[in-house]
Order: sequence, then C-alpha cells, then structure tokens
Amino acid sequence: MTVPEPGTTVPPPGCPAHGGAGPTAAHGGAAHGGAAHGGILPGGLPVGVPLTPLYGAAVADDPHGLYARLRAQYGPVAPIELEPGVESWLVLGYPELLELTRNEALFSKDSRRWRVPAEGRLAADSRLQPMTSWRPTLLNLDGAEHQRLRAAVADTLARIDHRQLRETTEAAADALIDSWGPDGTADLVAQYARRLPLLVFTQLLGLSAEAGPHLIRLISHIADSGAESVRANQEFQTILVDLVQSRRTTPGADLTSWLLAHPAALTDEEAVHHLVVMMVAGNETTICWTGNTLRLLLTDRRFRATLTGGRLTVADALEEVLWRDPPTQNFPGRWATADTVLGGQRISRGDMLVLGLAAANADPAAQGPGALGHAAIGGNRAHLAWGAGKHVCPAQHPARIIVETAVETLLHRLPDLQLAVPPHELAWRPSPWSRALVSLPVLYSAFTPPRPPAPERPSVWTPPQVPQTTPPSPPSNPGPNPPSSPSQADPGPGVKGVPAGATPSGAGTPGPGTPSGPGPFVSTPSEATSTGRTPDSGKPARRSWWSSLAGWWSGQ
Repeated sequence: MTVPEPGTTVPPPGCPAHGGAGPTAAHGGAAHGGAAHGGILPGGLPVGVPLTPLYGAAVADDPHGLYARLRAQYGPVAPIELEPGVESWLVLGYPELLELTRNEALFSKDSRRWRVPAEGRLAADSRLQPMTSWRPTLLNLDGAEHQRLRAAVADTLARIDHRQLRETTEAAADALIDSWGPDGTADLVAQYARRLPLLVFTQLLGLSAEAGPHLIRLISHIADSGAESVRANQEFQTILVDLVQSRRTTPGADLTSWLLAHPAALTDEEAVHHLVVMMVAGNETTICWTGNTLRLLLTDRRFRATLTGGRLTVADALEEVLWRDPPTQNFPGRWATADTVLGGQRISRGDMLVLGLAAANADPAAQGPGALGHAAIGGNRAHLAWGAGKHVCPAQHPARIIVETAVETLLHRLPDLQLAVPPHELAWRPSPWSRALVSLPVLYSAFTPPRPPAPERPSVWTPPQVPQTTPPSPPSNPGPNPPSSPSQADPGPGVKGVPAGATPSGAGTPGPGTPSGPGPFVSTPSEATSTGRTPDSGKPARRSWWSSLAGWWSGQ
C-alpha cells in the first residue's frame, strides 16, 4: 500500500466525480444540508454528489445489487453514509478487507479515534451509538489487552462439550415445536429462530432452564422501548451481576465459571461485559443464520428431495448462507490511525471503515472466472462471514452446532414443511449490520415424535480437560470457488428427507473444517407420524421482539 504525495488524490476506479473536479466538497452540502466535514468528502467528491446510504430499503431489499453498484462505481472501497450527515467507507474488496483486518497498527478497533463524534457530528440519540460506542471489551481493544480478553473468551468457549451442546439444543428445539398450535402454521423466525438460541445460552451460562423464557420477555421489553424497557434493562443487568457474583463463590460447569477461573483474571465488571457480548453476538448471529438457512432450504430447488441426482446437505446450506447471506453482512468497524490509501481511496486519520463481509464474499477478484455454478461451493470455507485477523469470531464452532442442530431437528419433526407465502413476499429487516428476515411463515400437516434420548446420556455436564488455546488463525487465502447467487424458486413442496432408518445427526456430522459432500438430509425421515396437538398450545411470539439488546448489536 502506497501513501500518495501530499496534495495529490488517488481517484477511485471509474469514479465519474473525478473527471477534473478537485476535492473541494463539503459533506452535507446540497445533498443533506448537514454539517461540513473540513471542506473535503471522503474520496474528494465534489459538492452536490450525494453519498449512497447504507440504511433503509436499499439495504433490506437488494443489498447484493447495492454492493455491486458501489463496486462498479468506486472499486473495492466506497464512500457511504451511515445516517444523514455521517460518512464512512465500506470495504467491498476481499483482499482489501483482509488487509484492513490484519493491519491493527493502521486500522484500530478503538472507536474513540473516530473523527465524527470528535467534531460533534454524532447525535447523542444516534442509532449508530450502540454499535460504535467504546466499551472495555475484546470488540473495542487492540494489542495486548485485546489478546488477554480474547484468550479468556476463546478458551472458555473451547471448553463446551459439543455432544452436550447438540443434545441441549435438540431438547430446546423439540420443546418449542411441541408448543406450537394445532392449526399447522408457524413463523419460523418469531417462534423458533428467535427463541431457541437464548434458551440454549441460558443453560450454557449456568442459569436455570426456567430463566430462558424470562430473559426472552425482558429482552422483548428492552427492544420495544416501551414503558417496561427501563425496568427490564435493570433486571437483565441485575441477573448477570448476580450470576457472576454467585459463580465467583460457587463455581460450576458453565461458561460463567470458566470465564471467571481463566488465568486472564477478569474482574466482575469485565466478566459481565463479556457475558453480554457472548449473549448478544451469539444470539443475533444464530437467529439470522438459522432463519436464512431455513429460507434457503424452503425456496431453493437444489435442496429439494425431489431433485434428481445427488442432493445437497444441511451443511451445504449452512455454508452457502455464510457466503451469500451471512448473519452479519456489515460490521463496524475500524478507525484509521494515520492518513493512508486503501483500495485506491485516500483514507484520512480518524475515518471509519465498515467491514463489508457479504460484499467481500461476492468480490469477483476472489471468485475467479470459473466460480459461477452453485456446485462450486463444495467444502469451500474461505468466506469472511466470521471476519478475519486477530478479531475473527471465536464462537463459530458452537454457533455451527446450534444452528445445524436447530435446522436438522426442525426438518426431522416437520418433514412436509413448506413456505406459506411466495418467496418474493418475504421481507428483510432494514438493518445495515444484520441480514435477517422479518418473518418466515410456513405450513405443515404432520410431524414426527422427537428422537429418543441417546444411551448413557450424562446427567451432569462434565467439562472436558482441554489445554488453553490460542486465538483462531486468520482465514486462508481466497478460495477459487465461492458461490454465486441462489437460483429462483417457488414455494412448492416442502423439503423432504431420507428413508426411515437413516442415521440422525450427531457426533458423525461434518464439523468445522470438514468438507461435506453430496448426500441426503441426515435428520429427516421420509414418513411422518400424525400426532395430535394439545389444545393449550402456546401463542406465537411478537415478531418484533428482537431488534437489538438495548439497541447495541443490531443497530436499530
């Protein structure tokens, strides 16, 4: 990367704004009427050229088209607007995003370096505050302190018993499915994807099974910002503080106890902060990943059991979602520590750069000319859905187990599941950060009983003895076979499974790093057993219960 000589500008490829006009623009001029940005807009765009907003309908309706247009106009790094009067950069290029995440000295995670709030241009009630405000967590630190906190979280997550996690998730999924009404309809977002992760996380953290529904109610109040939101937030914080204090004196076999016992010696305050990070980040990610995978299975002909020839697996669907519609499509951010150049754009000290994870996955420079077919995805896990560099997500293995088990259990229990509306009527949340469905209505007419419990199931979760781990290494160089966009589909028949007697998913299911070849859904029998529903089945949850946890993850 070369820094230009003072007074020069490196124009973005094909940018029409650089046809001779100098960098004399003021941000928020004719386009928005906002405050000035030192007389220069990122990229040297002239007065009157509006920035592309990374919010609203464009992000929800057609993000892939939005990223393609930005790439065509500006190249791998594009100037954008996060909200009226607040500019940033969106990194669209695969190699540029790797450079951004691996160069901690030049691109910091410390948001206190951001020029916008320093210049008084970020409102106190800005919707960006929750996602960009600095907190003493591994998400906002660099260097040795980040490594200390990351090691504590990564080593704690590595102690999870994967078999027990799968069984816990399956039991929670069965309970949710059994609670649905007898009318044969459900919303897989509100009644399944949104509820399941938190039911699992409460047990992982050492809370009672009964605490899951209660936390769901508290977070519903927080997200609704209604009369109960303040009380609910206080109660939520009290629960976590009490949990930390309890596990400090009486440790158990749970994430909270392991986090407190780690050699990093976290304080109670640090422990509470990172429990919130694990709950919020893990919850939102698994919600979106589960919903997006179920949508793919229900709308894409390649995943139909009626498809002739080889069939794709749930693991294939999980991987394709991480390439095409990752749970986190964009993530803030990095802040430039000095003037520099990235992707042909001149970056100023204090500028914010947003990680365009979905856009980088679709970068033609990473895909190569021959990687246009759906079959090309194979076992390719060179996507950037988990980030890259020292801040790569440490929870990807547990998240994969939870989501894969959730999807396979649903397909096993509801083998004739089908979409209740045409695919084009499915709506997406207008979040610049998460790629999440508003709802996923389905129909079903029969269901199979839960699988019998595994023999010799331990009554107590005994943590395995594992050595302290080091943070996950950055992803390998871009693979040659990222996927192309999913094919058009119709609601049609539901996803079918394999003949009765197939081995259910378990310890033999392909795990992270294991390419999964063509094959049937390993968890879905071909014949269903009609079973009556109880008359007092639960009512569907409100669809808007999760837009954020105190607003600070989903950005709404």
